[in-house]
Amino acid sequence: MGDSVFNCCYVPHPPPGDEAPARSRHTAAADMASSSQPPIPSDKRFLIFFDFDETLVDETSDDMVVQAAPGQTLPGWLKDTYQPGHYNQYMQRVLAYLAEQGVTESQIRAVMEKLPATPGMLTLLQFLRTRPPQDFEAVLLSDANTFFVEAWLRRASARPLFHRIFTNPATFNRDGRLVMRPFHSHDCPRCPENMCKQSVLREYVTRRAQERGRPYERVLYVGDGANDFCPATALGPRDVAFPRRDFPMHRLITEMHEAMPGEFRAVTVPWAGAEEVVQRLRKILAE
Repeated sequence: MGDSVFNCCYVPHPPPGDEAPARSRHTAAADMASSSQPPIPSDKRFLIFFDFDETLVDETSDDMVVQAAPGQTLPGWLKDTYQPGHYNQYMQRVLAYLAEQGVTESQIRAVMEKLPATPGMLTLLQFLRTRPPQDFEAVLLSDANTFFVEAWLRRASARPLFHRIFTNPATFNRDGRLVMRPFHSHDCPRCPENMCKQSVLREYVTRRAQERGRPYERVLYVGDGANDFCPATALGPRDVAFPRRDFPMHRLITEMHEAMPGEFRAVTVPWAGAEEVVQRLRKILAE
């Protein structure tokens, strides 16, 4: 990966590791140290991360699930419980309210399955689907939850594209309530308390470099939100950040370029339609 920041994480002869989910720096390290599984072989050249809300899909799934509520709205008292930086806890209350109103698993799944893809995204997914298997390893990194993400991916026939999915765990309990838990804890002041995407990205890239016995040529990141800016700051000068044009990730990158020239090291390729991502990926493959 040349000048990528992740070359500092490359370990030529690693201890064997498995594919346990990233939870915290200490947990991931313990998993790798204790596992007896052999390294996972991989000839992938490029690692590409995708956000979900307003990146793969053209909506925010947490907002759209309200369509399953009576009257397709939430009561004011519930909306008033939201506090900045604590969205995960707020969504837990929203999902509890939906269960109390008799909203079923099938109703929530139906809402998720109808989420529209962002412009050009199905073209991008089809491009990845038709590439030789050694080209891309795709990972989904989202602050949504497993049920929302899996429902849409399976409906779009896109689930097999993703080697791993990192998102907040969510399962239905015996009472029919979708119970969501925070993904992990962290100490990043920039991110919501339930997920720092940079922490997840760094752990995963380090782990896979050890399992593969070599780093990726480049790490690519496709996103839109403020919480996608944090992981993008960890990319190196040969890596590529794909922020959705005029969304928070793009604005924050632009502001960093203006305020601290040279601090944001990745190549930046804004996109309005995901066909623009395909065009850049073709160029990368041709280099």
